[in-house]
Amino acid sequence: MTIPTAPSQLFDKAQAEAFANYLLDTLNGGAISLMVAIGHRTKLFDTMAHLPPSTSQEIADAAGLQERYVREWLGAMVTGHIINYDSAQQTYGLPTEHAAFLTREASPDNIAAFMQYISVLGTVEDQIVDCFYNGGGVPYSAFKRFHQVMAEDSGQTVVGALTDHILPLVPGLMAHLENGIQVMDLGCGSGRALNKMAKLFPNSQFVGYDLSEDAIATANLEAQTLGLENAQFKVCDAAALDLTDQFDLITTFDSVHDQAKPDVVLKNIYQALRPDGVYLMQDIRASSDVGGNLDHPVGPLLYTISCMHCMTVSLAAGGMGLGAMWGEEKALQMLEVAGFKQVEIKQLEHDFQNNFYIVRKS
Repeated sequence: MTIPTAPSQLFDKAQAEAFANYLLDTLNGGAISLMVAIGHRTKLFDTMAHLPPSTSQEIADAAGLQERYVREWLGAMVTGHIINYDSAQQTYGLPTEHAAFLTREASPDNIAAFMQYISVLGTVEDQIVDCFYNGGGVPYSAFKRFHQVMAEDSGQTVVGALTDHILPLVPGLMAHLENGIQVMDLGCGSGRALNKMAKLFPNSQFVGYDLSEDAIATANLEAQTLGLENAQFKVCDAAALDLTDQFDLITTFDSVHDQAKPDVVLKNIYQALRPDGVYLMQDIRASSDVGGNLDHPVGPLLYTISCMHCMTVSLAAGGMGLGAMWGEEKALQMLEVAGFKQVEIKQLEHDFQNNFYIVRKS
């Protein structure tokens, strides 16, 4: 690559060349992320994980897909150093070390599922650019498949870790759930976490609220399919919730920062929680100051998701636009303003992305 000259003698050509190469790597990485998402959605990685080195036709046949598209996809995967290629035999193979992070069987370590965020966010790029010029936001309705991708995300990070890692963070909570308590999940999405708890703890009663009619319909359908009589889901704006001292446990999984009025939502949670109840809030582990996130392993990804979804959907509703990277400092401040007196932040060894706030009224 030809590096342009600059009038200043302080121009560092080596630094400029390194940065240009970084941008090329980023460009290739963005392209690969799109193709990895396609490999996940078409189950090509799942298929190849159980095949010996195979031709593009054999792979396409095994996956039930069109060979010409599979062949071009394989080209991206080979040049992206994800899939191995034998030129002599014209066969392709997925190393087991790579399959460990690319298949559904690898969950919760399946990174391919998270690649879908890039393609989903790309569908609203035009609207986001318009917001840069004119303000406002992009509403939930503009996002294609976002709830589906979020459900896969939470299925790996939250649902799969509920009983072994997350619920045990609160001393005695598992025993209370077994004995029978009242539980609410606010911003429940497709309801996978709540339905899992309802199945595991039949003596407890569970209710989930979310603004999305589609997500609530999905949650109710799953509850009916599982035959859960102790779980119900309702369409509700969390800012309009008006309940007092009704729940022993309230959970929010990665949902507070999306709210148009997160301050009001937290006050509503405080009001709905019984005096001796527990509020368990899972949210992004980050600093409220960007300077504190310079070494965050997925900082660029989280700021991008925040800009192109979390922040903008809040602004579209005339809200605060808090964003995913609101951070610990802001979270603690808002919990205090909402009335909570006791907050403990806990983290899981295998989860570098999330904080778990154990919150009590006193």
